[in-house]
Amino acid sequence: MEGKVRIIVLMGVSGCGKSLIGTSLAEKLGLEFIEGDDYHSAENKEKMAKGIALNDQDRVSWLQELRKLFQETRTPLVASCSALKKSYRHMIEPDGGILLFVHLDAPQEVIENRIRSRQGHFFDPVLLTSQFETLEKLEDGESGFEVNVAKDEHLVLAEIISRLDDW
Repeated sequence: MEGKVRIIVLMGVSGCGKSLIGTSLAEKLGLEFIEGDDYHSAENKEKMAKGIALNDQDRVSWLQELRKLFQETRTPLVASCSALKKSYRHMIEPDGGILLFVHLDAPQEVIENRIRSRQGHFFDPVLLTSQFETLEKLEDGESGFEVNVAKDEHLVLAEIISRLDDW
């Protein structure tokens, strides 16, 4: 990752492992990890805890905060952000095209089981269906790749690290 400052954004629906994989990936690469959910407003967290899906307008200030953070960073980092829509990915992209998206994907049943086993997270599992409906997978021309996270964490990490060499 020489040259430009690069930011690896782990994206996907809630429960796909963005925080778990992101923390481990950042550690292996010797980079800082940024938890994108920390930048949600209290109102957004409260809505999600009540099972109310966020709309595009709810997400704007959150995405703008992440973009500002990404724009201002001077060191490579790993970050989590659901980035469910192409327009959201575009909104967080700082000048210079420095983001690389890694879409952590698995069947809805796998993700739902993970969410139901989590303790102390604000996300209501009822919202998972709306996230899968909102999700727009990476398209040709977008910087990034998809990884199946239905396998063990160490295999997911190994695949991501291997594929980073291509970027």
